[in-house]
Amino acid sequence: MNTDINHILVNGAQIAFSKLKRAQSFNARLYYYAEIGVYLEVSLSHGAGITTDTHDQIEEIYNNATRFHMCQNKRASLVS
Repeated sequence: MNTDINHILVNGAQIAFSKLKRAQSFNARLYYYAEIGVYLEVSLSHGAGITTDTHDQIEEIYNNATRFHMCQNKRASLVS
């Protein structure tokens, strides 16, 4: 049972990151970025059976999403 929640969290964060990379607007990117942030916050609930490994994986996804989101924002500001 505990592994189910861990898989759900990691897979959810990965799906949100995939959607973030395909998003065509700032608002869409921001939405998926925030969604990944929620998964990261939930992964801090160690008492709920969420493992440190799950948190680490989601933190890595979040860090990658941060870099991607910032790069896209910078690129958009250079084009404007």
